Amino acid sequence: MSNCTCNDSAQANNTHLFDARGVARRFRHASIFGALESLTPGETMRFVNDHDPLPLLAQLRNYFGPRIDIGYVARNPEEIVIDFTVKA
Repeated sequence: MSNCTCNDSAQANNTHLFDARGVARRFRHASIFGALESLTPGETMRFVNDHDPLPLLAQLRNYFGPRIDIGYVARNPEEIVIDFTVKA
């Protein structure tokens, strides 16, 4: 990854890396929803992708509502990094 320290201390702060660039496009959304469903409150999934997934973010906000925080870590042209944190 270019400008992101996505793996730095990830395990220390309950952050789990999900690099969507290695998942076939047809399986990405299902994989992301499944990964988020497996998190417990206080855990974070650090999502890395090759494009800004705006339709996916809308779906996640609709499905999870206030149970999840969504925050960009990096927003570069070919590397998007987003933290999804499950709230209690």
